[in-house]
Amino acid sequence: MAVHLTFDDGPDPRWTPRVLEVLAEAGARATFFVLGERIAQAPEPMLRAVAEGHEIALHGERHRRHSELARDELARDTERALDRLASLGVHPARWRAPWGVETADTRAVAAELDLELAGWTLDTHDWRGDTAARMYERCEPALAKGAVVLMHDGIGPGARRADCEATAQLAAGLIRRARRLDLRLEPLAFGVEAREPAA
Repeated sequence: MAVHLTFDDGPDPRWTPRVLEVLAEAGARATFFVLGERIAQAPEPMLRAVAEGHEIALHGERHRRHSELARDELARDTERALDRLASLGVHPARWRAPWGVETADTRAVAAELDLELAGWTLDTHDWRGDTAARMYERCEPALAKGAVVLMHDGIGPGARRADCEATAQLAAGLIRRARRLDLRLEPLAFGVEAREPAA
């Protein structure tokens, strides 16, 4: 029985390492949905995540809603990010659309590129800037076998917070709770069905 912690919008040179520290201290592994443009700016945190046994998955080249992109633009965006990752020896199997906004074009491009679309079952809403304690109180009752937890190790568009420290603290609390429930902390690569978002 497992819980899957996932992090979007990185890699971030400050906050991805902070999240990785929390995971390393607990011996937990997670899935990171990364942005190509941020890999270009700071590849080291992502490479560290790979070295420490975490799964790297695709978020996109840019953080754009798929509903705002023509199919050829979406395909180019996706292929560019995949090329960046491939140049670093990373070949993701999963893709989470920014904001979870999937379109018919999303599904077509995913099929063409052999990418599995990934959603979540538990949204922490950490981008809003709530305290770790408040987020934990809201999320703890839904932490159960098979949960796919959405968090962010980078500051994305629309975020109402200045940093990701509360996310790191929340992750630590959720890991402790999962352990008390005798749940493993595993990347999505270990297998799960999470299809909540699909606009």
